[in-house]
Amino acid sequence: QGSKGAVSFLQVNRGSMRHAISKAAKLLQQRAFALHSKTLLEAASAAAANPFVKVIEMIESLLEKLKAEAASEATHKAWCDKELNANKLKRNKKTAEVNKLQAEVEGLDASIAEMGATIQKLSQEQADLTTAMREATELRQKEKAENEETIADASSGAEAVKQALVILKEFYSSQAAPAALIQRKQVPEMEAYKGMQRENGGVIGMLEVIEADFTRLKSETEANEHTAAQQYDRFMKESTDAKKKKHEAEFKLSLEKDQAEFERSQTKKDLDSTSEELSKANSYFDELKPACIEVHVSYEERVAQRKAEIEALKEAYKILDSQRGA
Repeated sequence: QGSKGAVSFLQVNRGSMRHAISKAAKLLQQRAFALHSKTLLEAASAAAANPFVKVIEMIESLLEKLKAEAASEATHKAWCDKELNANKLKRNKKTAEVNKLQAEVEGLDASIAEMGATIQKLSQEQADLTTAMREATELRQKEKAENEETIADASSGAEAVKQALVILKEFYSSQAAPAALIQRKQVPEMEAYKGMQRENGGVIGMLEVIEADFTRLKSETEANEHTAAQQYDRFMKESTDAKKKKHEAEFKLSLEKDQAEFERSQTKKDLDSTSEELSKANSYFDELKPACIEVHVSYEERVAQRKAEIEALKEAYKILDSQRGA
């Protein structure tokens, strides 16, 4: 009778365990369908096909596994957040630096082009001044030679006319009345000859006009030469000063252009280096996307799903655990 009672107790106990397993499996199956959880569905199937002890061990193992996954995913999430934030800051910083450096290079390009055009203009203006000064010198030399020749000719003409006037005046003076009277008495034919005495005033007057014309020509030419020389000297001085200023401006601007070109080369190096850093940051962002961004289920949804799975397993474990203590 005692052994029959023991057998009966075991049978009742086994029945209770099977009932508990069935209840736990049914709970897990319901939650699996509700949560679309493959983990809970597999657990429900395994619970229905395994002994009581193995089912408890399986649930305990699943709970530990899910907790470990939760901890691992939280760590991964923290790492992703840290890396994504740092990468975003770096990409933003490097993008801003690249834009700034590109603007600087473009500004330097414009300045260098403008300075180059100004230098070319200054150089051309100096060449034009050099040509103008050479042409002015050639013209001045030619004009001076012509003026000197005119002055010399006028001086010679005036002197020749002056000498002619002296001779004529002496000649006409020698034809005084007493001498003429003697000549007429001695030589009757001479009385009829009047010579150029009546016209001497006309000839002398004409020569005096010619002498005055030569003298005036000489004076006017000398005055013109003096004025032309002054104008030439003033032009040469102004041109020399202007050419010197333009040369100094060109020299200074050339130094500034050289400095700007050096700065541009350095800025381009910085731009290349910064662009490379930005490219690396963008590449790293692409590497982060699959693990941290491009996910089918958000982190929050996965956390909620896992939490619900753990709660379901705990409830199933509680059902089984209550029976194990009975």
